Amino acid sequence: MPVPLFPSSHDRYAPALRERLGAVIESGHYILGPEVEAFEGEFADYLGAQHCVGVANGTDAITIALKALGVEPGDEVVMPSFTFYATAEAAINAGATPVFCDIDPDTYCVTAETVERAITPRTKAIAVVHLFGNVAPVEDLRRFGLPILEDAAQAAGASLDGGMAGALGDAATFSF
Repeated sequence: MPVPLFPSSHDRYAPALRERLGAVIESGHYILGPEVEAFEGEFADYLGAQHCVGVANGTDAITIALKALGVEPGDEVVMPSFTFYATAEAAINAGATPVFCDIDPDTYCVTAETVERAITPRTKAIAVVHLFGNVAPVEDLRRFGLPILEDAAQAAGASLDGGMAGALGDAATFSF
């Protein structure tokens, strides 16, 4: 017996989805087509960010962002110990060493205090993970003078103090 992925939640969107998917199939633009460009612009506007770039997956997004922030082999990236493994994998892909720090048990996010305990002279960036719709205190982390990467895969639409997750740090990644 087949088990539907979303039993009825997408029924009202099915005709529009079929139409758009059909248009993409007919155009042959599966990668970097006009739909991707439109999404990038609309999502950047939604976040209040300057740019949005679509890539293959979340791990690639984090790796690319870390490299863009200047992370190189031999560097360290501080990140929460409570995260999906892709956050650490991306640091390794960039040649860096992930350094784990504790989280706040109420928000499941890092705090300035937990990050501070993990910073060493080799720390090149801080990767925060906004989790379960909770947003890490990016502004509090600015005092360390390090680039901040937001892994916002579980916080699309979340905000903190009027700022949208994904538009608070120096770079951000989402995974849909």
